[in-house]
Amino acid sequence: MKLTNSDKNRLKQAYGPWAVVTGASSGIGLELAGLLAEAGLNLVISARGGNTLEQIAQRLIQQHAVDVRVVAADLAEPAGAQTLIDQTKELPVGLLVASAGYGTSGRFLDTPLADELGMVQVNCVALLALTHHYGRRFSEARGGGIVLLSSIVAFQGVPFSANYAATKAYVQSLAEALARELKPHNVDVLAAAPGPVVSGFGQRANMRMSMALTTAQVGGPILRALGRQTTVFPGFLSKLLVYSLRTVPRWGKIRIMQWVMGGMTIHQR
Repeated sequence: MKLTNSDKNRLKQAYGPWAVVTGASSGIGLELAGLLAEAGLNLVISARGGNTLEQIAQRLIQQHAVDVRVVAADLAEPAGAQTLIDQTKELPVGLLVASAGYGTSGRFLDTPLADELGMVQVNCVALLALTHHYGRRFSEARGGGIVLLSSIVAFQGVPFSANYAATKAYVQSLAEALARELKPHNVDVLAAAPGPVVSGFGQRANMRMSMALTTAQVGGPILRALGRQTTVFPGFLSKLLVYSLRTVPRWGKIRIMQWVMGGMTIHQR
C-alpha cells in the first residue's frame, strides 16, 4: 500500500529531516526505507552488507532526490549499535525504525546456542541500546518517533520458535511501556506486529511460509499508524490471525501456535 500525499507530508513534518532505519538491506526495513525516502526524509540505512546498502542508497537518491548515508554495522556484535550511534551524532535525526532482526525455528534444544544468543543480541540488546539513545535525543528535542518491529508471535509462547517469540514479546512490552512514558515528551512509539512476511527471514529461520504477506502490504500501514496507535497489525492476514485467536485462552493459543509452527519448520526432527 502506497502512502498518500497527506501521509508523506505528515511523516516529513513530524519526524524529519533524518530517519535511521536498521535492517534496511531487505524485507520490511527496505520497504520502510523506500517509503520514507518517497516522503522526502533523508536516511541513514544500516545493515551488515555494505555493498548492498550502497546500491540501495544510490537507487533511493536517484529516485527521490534525498540524502542517503550508509552505515554497515553488525548488530549481533556488541559494538554494532554503538557504531550506528557514533555515525549519526551530528545529524538531526527525528525517527528510528528498528527493523533489524532474525529468527530460528525447530526444537529449542536442537538449535545452536550461539544462534539463540545472537538473536537476543540483535532483536533485544541492540534494539534496546538504539531505542535508549534515540529516545533520549528525541525527548530532549521534544519530538520524534520510534518504530519497533514486534510480531504476532509476541503475544503467547510459540513452540518450535520459542526464543524468537520471546524476543518479540520483549519488544512488544518495551514499545507499549515507552509509548506511555515518552508521550509527554512528544515522542511517538509504535510496535509493528505483522504476521508472516515474504522476505529473507524465512530462509534464515529455516521456515516455509506458504501463506505470507508481501513487504508492500505492511510498510504503508506501519507508517500510517505511527503517531496514531501504540500497536499495529499491518495487513489483512495479520489482523485475521490475531483477532481470530483473541477469545482463545492463552494455553489454547500456545497449542495452536505449536501446530502452526510445526507445519512451517523445515528442519524439525
